[in-house]
Amino acid sequence: MPHISVVSGCYNEEDNVGELFDRVKAAVEGLGEKYTFELVLIDNASTDKTVERIKELVKKDDRVRAIVNARNFGHIRSPYYALLQSEGDITIAMASDLQDPPELIPEFVKKWEEGFKIVAAIKTDTSESKVLWLFRSIYYRTVKRLANVSLLEHFTGFGLYDRHIIEILRSIEDPYPYFRGLISEIGYDIARVPFKQPSRKHGKTKASFFILYDMAMLGIITHSRIPMRLASMSGFLLSAFSLLVGLAYLIAKLVFWNQFQLGLAPVVIGTFLMSSA
Repeated sequence: MPHISVVSGCYNEEDNVGELFDRVKAAVEGLGEKYTFELVLIDNASTDKTVERIKELVKKDDRVRAIVNARNFGHIRSPYYALLQSEGDITIAMASDLQDPPELIPEFVKKWEEGFKIVAAIKTDTSESKVLWLFRSIYYRTVKRLANVSLLEHFTGFGLYDRHIIEILRSIEDPYPYFRGLISEIGYDIARVPFKQPSRKHGKTKASFFILYDMAMLGIITHSRIPMRLASMSGFLLSAFSLLVGLAYLIAKLVFWNQFQLGLAPVVIGTFLMSSA
């Protein structure tokens, strides 16, 4: 009997974890008696009563597993660590804020039964700000053009992963991965399940500007050589320019010796020559 591990990261989600479990349970039980499941909740040092709510769920149902971090390990490392702790034949990753609908689980499993080892939920619409959606769309298209692999647009990691994929992720041992790109990097065919992202019902989003910026830069740097090439070429051109300016200033000093202020030429020449190094 295949075992499903549903993995979800939590940070200050005291009002959501109970409903998350109920909806995951209903979705999996809707598949019939062919599957067993567990819900793995990892708390990233919440400051509210999230840990208490999770412990209540553990006591209530032994299909709930809890991982409680000693400190906040960030928005990338914490859920990724939980993903690697999965023991299921199938692992389903989702956010605990209920903006990743658990009701998509049957569709994921259906794709897995068809032979897909990776199933990605792709946002085709959202209840969030249209301006933010526009910026996200521009970002995804930009990264997709820069990347060395074909990245998925509007994919947050919400989806299904076969046990074989989890084993590959464990073998990579990337401590700070850009997960969305890592999935494409593996190379397996990816089934896509479109969905409209609902609005958050409880609590506030944790996706601050700095978190979004961090993930954006991680995606560009990890899966594209273009930024490194641009940096290298810019450094080379600036070095060449500094060297030429230094040499030109040296020649001008020799030709027009008496017209230069005393002591200025060595400073300028030395500065540009050092800048070219």
